[in-house]
Amino acid sequence: MDRTTVSAAPAAGARTAWVTALLAVLAGPALVHLLTSEPMGMWRQLSSVTGLVALSALVCTAALPSRLRGLTRAFGIETVVGLHRQLGILSAVLIAVHLAAVVAANPTQVSLLMVSTAPNRARAAVAATVSIALLVVLALYRRRFNLRYEVWRWLHVMLAVFVLGGSALHVLWLQHLVNDAVMGPILTALGMLVVVVFTMRWWGRSVLEHGGEFVVQAVRAENPTVTTLVLSPRDGGEGLRFSPGQFAWVRLQRSAVEEHPFTIASSAHDPRYTEFTIRGTGDFATGVRDLRPGESVWVDGPYGSFTCDDVPAAGLVLIAGGVGITPMMSMLRTAADRGDQRPHRLIYVARDTGDLLFRDELAMLRSYLDLEVTEVLRRPSAAWTGATGEIDVALLTSVLRTLDVGARNDYFLCGPPSMVSDVHGALTVMGVADDHIHTEQFDMA
Repeated sequence: MDRTTVSAAPAAGARTAWVTALLAVLAGPALVHLLTSEPMGMWRQLSSVTGLVALSALVCTAALPSRLRGLTRAFGIETVVGLHRQLGILSAVLIAVHLAAVVAANPTQVSLLMVSTAPNRARAAVAATVSIALLVVLALYRRRFNLRYEVWRWLHVMLAVFVLGGSALHVLWLQHLVNDAVMGPILTALGMLVVVVFTMRWWGRSVLEHGGEFVVQAVRAENPTVTTLVLSPRDGGEGLRFSPGQFAWVRLQRSAVEEHPFTIASSAHDPRYTEFTIRGTGDFATGVRDLRPGESVWVDGPYGSFTCDDVPAAGLVLIAGGVGITPMMSMLRTAADRGDQRPHRLIYVARDTGDLLFRDELAMLRSYLDLEVTEVLRRPSAAWTGATGEIDVALLTSVLRTLDVGARNDYFLCGPPSMVSDVHGALTVMGVADDHIHTEQFDMA
């Protein structure tokens, strides 16, 4: 089967399966408790139900970003991360309601909030509550705090461990539902689910799965802040098989805890070589620039659904900002290798000419593809004669004039959040259906 005409039916089936599983974990324990428990007062019932749903939501929140490849392929990384955040906020709200219901059922239990005199079960609950409150604040105001990615990531992970650990200890020390013949096994299963997901996330893939180790072939400086890392499989092993536009996690040591997600920039047609084009000035980017041919790098992937392989488009419009050009280069390189005859239109916005990457290669790709490239500068020099400013309706209309408006054209957007939002809005004004617009932005712990 031609990979450019993949049916959407398998993806729809996978989405249905994942939604069913998520709802079962989220609502199942509380429903079972309601059906099997003895009648009790309203406030006690509310405290039990909200506590169970909060616990289930925490499990789902922890599992969602834990590199479940089928999940990210079915929904896309933006949807997964967005749901992760929403469930995290829902968990915090439910915990607050749970605490309020506990006090309403018995006002004397407000003393449980006094950590110095409270029993261990209450101390664990307070620790989990404070931790999830900090998590929500960190998520909502990360950009205002101007935290480096590495700092934010580890704060996020550590607070999540405190939330899950405190919640588990609270339920265990409460000795209410864990001793129940029906709810005990269900709560044990939830705990085992978290253990399995975290084990695979932090240890299993790097130790149990075959492959993952690649050897550095070259390190190319594209400009002072952007580097391309070229890898091949160690000892002639199988290369990384991916769809153009997907991403992977890269770490510089087998057991390193620091790793970063990067979009794969190379062609999916030839798995012998895998390229990542990386922007950055931090310690990790410096470590990448200091790599030498022959050294090892470990790759975990691929992930994501931001790929042209899953859409039956007659034409592709690729709109990139800055280093968001990397998935577009993978799509264009793959299209050239496959002899793809569909029209491709690339709009590439950068700060100045120094930030425009792959200009020579894009000029060469025009010889192999029906490709038109429109470069847009935000801070042009006096000598610049091309497009400037924003990607608006007027610019898009001009670029798309050579496309068949009656055919299905799909639009792929990757770049700064403000650019993606503005372009998405402009395409909507132009009447482009939302399911023809594909975006990718992610911050994954």
